[in-house]
Amino acid sequence: MRDRKPQENRIEQDGIGELALPAEAYWGIHTLRAVRNFPFSGYRLHPAFIRSFAQVKQACAKTNALLGYLPEERGRAIMDACAEMAAGELADQIVVDAFQGGAGTSTNMNFNEVIAGRAAELLGGDRGDRALVAPLRDVNMHQSTNDVYPTALKVAALTLLIELEQAVGRFQESMQEREAAFRNVVKVARTELTDAVPMTLGMTFGAFADAVARDRWRIFKCRERLKRVNLGGTAIGTGLGAPRDYILSAAGHLAAITGLPVSRAENLVDATQNMDVFVEVSGMLKACAATLLKIASDLRLLSSGPDAGFGEIRLPPLQAGSSIMAGKINPVMPEAVTQAAIRVMANDQAVTMAAALGQLELNHLLPLITHSLLETLTLLTAACNGLAEHCVPGIRACEERCREHVEQSSALATVLVPFLGYDPVGELVAEARKAGRTVSEQAVRVGVADPETLKRLLSPRQLCKLGFTPEEFEELNTP
Repeated sequence: MRDRKPQENRIEQDGIGELALPAEAYWGIHTLRAVRNFPFSGYRLHPAFIRSFAQVKQACAKTNALLGYLPEERGRAIMDACAEMAAGELADQIVVDAFQGGAGTSTNMNFNEVIAGRAAELLGGDRGDRALVAPLRDVNMHQSTNDVYPTALKVAALTLLIELEQAVGRFQESMQEREAAFRNVVKVARTELTDAVPMTLGMTFGAFADAVARDRWRIFKCRERLKRVNLGGTAIGTGLGAPRDYILSAAGHLAAITGLPVSRAENLVDATQNMDVFVEVSGMLKACAATLLKIASDLRLLSSGPDAGFGEIRLPPLQAGSSIMAGKINPVMPEAVTQAAIRVMANDQAVTMAAALGQLELNHLLPLITHSLLETLTLLTAACNGLAEHCVPGIRACEERCREHVEQSSALATVLVPFLGYDPVGELVAEARKAGRTVSEQAVRVGVADPETLKRLLSPRQLCKLGFTPEEFEELNTP
């Protein structure tokens, strides 16, 4: 907790000049300049990024203290201040905009100043006492924005990936439960939005579940891509300005603090300038968004109506759908998921462009990559949780509507093609339409199939099998 009242006012100076700072601020002149320079979006830094950045600073302070580069008492105060930030304290003091120039320098200085201010308090001084704990001399010791910022991004992304993987797992399980519940509900499959062949509603949800399972695996593999960090590489990955023993041990302390399997990249120059790992991860996350968009669209179609549409499933009613049409219920969860998925796809384009536009030894667009990637992870997690908790478990099959569609659709005719032939079945469909009968009624009327045979052909057991055996073919062709 913050245990000292700040001094009434203070003036700070940098290489450009002097500025007056708010009395209550832990941050300093570098942060104030950034706030004034970049009032761009109003977006704050992601909470996971604030936590991970504090953990990176904590690891650096611990390394410097253990190696004797930081005095023990000052190092402990810095580490304690970082631990408080990682636990959620002082988050309101991270005030720079998510979009900023300088490859994240404004963010790094915001943290340096706030941590220094809090550490000074812990040592018995005022939060503005930069002589007691200096943002650059002490908190930023042996660091550069260019190694701590991308390292913090990877730590935050790894943390959020674990949450996303859990959410996707719950979503997959909810689909599998519906697959089992609907295994005996026969419906019409549609290709290009036109009647195709009979299938079961369980098959539909089983296909959803398998697609989500692939996303779950891809998300797990994403974590492998982010484990190597460039902490210790300083400005461009050469480690210039940092001692060798610090460079070799900083990432290990970060792993211990975060509980994540992060380690120092083999080629720190490469890890500092090339952002392709974020493009790869973003691409795999975009695949998840595509799956969510497809499923959300299908749920809306299958539940459309309910009286004048497909009406084959009912989504759980979550809220009133209209301020003027009484009784109207909209598919709000699939609609929200659709928007989240589209935003993820837009974020992927932003990450791709930002990574490609990095120049020479540094990518100056890391703030955009950070905001886009972490927003993507948050949106996907929320979308999967929303479907798994508030939508899929409450889906109900409209079995009578499904049965009516099967009986009235020419899709039934496709089941007869292997036994009667393509052209004769085509003639049967045309005759049924001309006479105003269903295909089933016409088939029985002209004697090409009896009701029991049609029932067997359309049984869930038969539809779920992969094709038919010669024995079954012979049996079904026996009058």
